[in-house]
Amino acid sequence: MSIKALSLSLATALTLGLGTAATAADFTFTFAHVLTEDTPNARAAVRFKEEVEANSDGRIEINIRPAAQLGGDVEIIEQTQMGLIHIAIPPTGNLANFNEKMYLFDLPFLLGDNDAMKRVLDGEVGTELLGTLGPNNLHGIAMWGAGFRHMTNNVRPIDGPDDLKGIKMRTLQAPTILSTYRAYGANPTAMAYVEVYNGLQQGVVEGQENPLANIASMRFYEVQKYMTLTGHAYHTYAAVMNKQAWESLPEDLQKVVEDAMIVGRDAAREYTNEDEARILDEIKGQVEIQELSAEGRAAFIEASQSIYEEFRPKVSSDLMDKALAASKG
Repeated sequence: MSIKALSLSLATALTLGLGTAATAADFTFTFAHVLTEDTPNARAAVRFKEEVEANSDGRIEINIRPAAQLGGDVEIIEQTQMGLIHIAIPPTGNLANFNEKMYLFDLPFLLGDNDAMKRVLDGEVGTELLGTLGPNNLHGIAMWGAGFRHMTNNVRPIDGPDDLKGIKMRTLQAPTILSTYRAYGANPTAMAYVEVYNGLQQGVVEGQENPLANIASMRFYEVQKYMTLTGHAYHTYAAVMNKQAWESLPEDLQKVVEDAMIVGRDAAREYTNEDEARILDEIKGQVEIQELSAEGRAAFIEASQSIYEEFRPKVSSDLMDKALAASKG
């Protein structure tokens, strides 16, 4: 090979997202996440891959790297910003460390049910938030999610903020969530998702919060005594691409990716709904499960008001008010 040909080959291989001689695709993108392959969103990521590859006639190839193969959520966000990873679905709680407006979706009891979730995430508020990611070198495409989060612990049943006093709760590395548990009187500790089982088993932390799919796939119920179906926050993921990777695509392929992200989002929600009843039935003999009472929910909501005021300047009053209005319908 001539020096000129070799230089051209190397330049082609180093071009962000561009396929090499090893693949027939014009674009090859890495899609990384921390979820085990049996979870709804991991399965939805596969659905996204299938949609993109089929509808791009093979011009785009998606390589999925699940189960924290490329690091935790924060590391994945950083690598996506740098273009080492091209596509990611980080929790907005982690993404808020890079973009403060993302604090919004971790405000407790903002979204009361799936209908409210769809109005906020899929409507004006979600679109506006995704549009703020450009300065983070990310292109936001859609809001995915893993269902509503619930609380588990080894100390006592939880039916109000007073029951959390002194409990060591594991959370995402997310200021909103950390502040929330402090307001409830707990002792929150940020810990990587893949470390939580051992942390609970060894008593480093005594409780945690996650959607049912995550609780089941990571088998947290094996090392927890009590679960309360608090549904206090929707576990939102932002489906994002590295900005240069997105801009490298012609318009027709950008539409293919956008459309596939919506298919993946809807699939994740469908899989989540299908899985949750089955999961509760499967684990009910291994952990004590209770519903959150109306009185307990009211007490939690009252204790959460300080969190809204703390994060209102960061999220912006306009965006917070839009979200509250849309949530109410």
